[in-house]
Amino acid sequence: MGLKIGGEVEKVNGKELNYADFVENYLSRNQPVVLTGLTDDWRACKNWVSDDGKPNLRFFSAHFGGSRVQVADCATREFTDQKRLEMSVSEFIDRWLTDSSSDNGESNEQSLLYLKDWHFSKEYPDYVAYNTPIFFLDDWLNLYLDKYHMHNDPESHQDRNEISCSDYRFVYMGAKGTWTPLHADVFRSFSWSANVYGRKKWYFLSPSQHHLVYDRYMKSSVYDIFGDVCKSKYPGFEKAIWLECTQEPNEIIFVPSGWYHQVHNLEDTISINHNWFNAYNISWVWDLLLREYHEAVGYIEDIRDICDDFEGLCQKNLAANAGMDFRDFFTFMTRFALANLVLLHQLTTDARNMDRNSSQMARLLFFNLENIQHVALKMKSESAWQNRGITTINITETIEDRSFVEFCNAMGTTYSTMYNESQHSQTLQKLEQLNIFGSHQHIRIPDDLLAFVECSLKLVGK
Repeated sequence: MGLKIGGEVEKVNGKELNYADFVENYLSRNQPVVLTGLTDDWRACKNWVSDDGKPNLRFFSAHFGGSRVQVADCATREFTDQKRLEMSVSEFIDRWLTDSSSDNGESNEQSLLYLKDWHFSKEYPDYVAYNTPIFFLDDWLNLYLDKYHMHNDPESHQDRNEISCSDYRFVYMGAKGTWTPLHADVFRSFSWSANVYGRKKWYFLSPSQHHLVYDRYMKSSVYDIFGDVCKSKYPGFEKAIWLECTQEPNEIIFVPSGWYHQVHNLEDTISINHNWFNAYNISWVWDLLLREYHEAVGYIEDIRDICDDFEGLCQKNLAANAGMDFRDFFTFMTRFALANLVLLHQLTTDARNMDRNSSQMARLLFFNLENIQHVALKMKSESAWQNRGITTINITETIEDRSFVEFCNAMGTTYSTMYNESQHSQTLQKLEQLNIFGSHQHIRIPDDLLAFVECSLKLVGK
């Protein structure tokens, strides 16, 4: 029995859509959409496509061939994903071109190699391949990772300049027939994907139906929706109702949080992809982290009584599986709260007696802080914080740190661009002089964060 298709993803001319309408119709409602007309001036669309209309693969070899990348073998499953290989971009391109020149109409193993998760922008910052559309600029994840590591392991050395896991901005490249198995995105983030060249077929399943692609115990999900799906293991699969979409060249698809999707390259394809989250889906990130934490606890529950630091081991396993632990997420949330308060103070200082409704940027900053408070309320009920703090954040040390100043400036520039408002009038250089933090000096637990934000909002005049 084939898939039950319930409709197609809506397509909208991105040039005729403003940010407020995108938020109202898609972002806040967590609905997918395809946007057209937004890639006309991208350097990638000129350099990465040859005059004959084919992907300019030799350009990649000549300019970026030495990069080491991860390549998925789409013909081989390894646990819950495709087997990964490591090779240089030049080697990948050579194998692609060799296979194309010897193609006799039959698929083979080489034609199923798919370059994924190439941190292109981080590795080549001076080569501006594209400009992130305004709809996706409010990107807490990558703004943060431009200045900080998400996970800091005191037992291992980390180079601030390392490329691996340094951001979630990627380039994907694959021949016709390559594909990505069914999945929901990392952190339950939003994502966007732009086809520089080629066409893709997408299949989407809404979050309300995700249980239909899991087994009875919600432990294992379907790998390939077109494979031999075992009815006894996945009894709900045939009830699932899918959305489908054919993404054409130069179209950008917005993938909301928690939507499972499987993607097939209908032609040779090059795409640019970002994962991101912000105030609209930060609660999704915490909910997933909490579920994975309880799974980590369950796996080693039988050694609780003999383990000297059971909670520490759970957090270590959580970071290994999820890419962050409670300490990382709490630090992330606290730094964002601080940065939003700094920018809000700057706005109210630059525009005396400013009404929060008179500035779109101010409304967003208040909205961000309200959602940080909402998630902090959810966090405080978790037992891991009941008896001890996960970490201690010194406010003075944080705001005096150069990385934090740069972080605030980057956020201010981003929000000014989004709303076409004048950027804060002065560079944020002496944050320690700001009198908006009251008597709070340290933040250790969610209660501290809640009290700190509430007090600071009063000081900026909410």
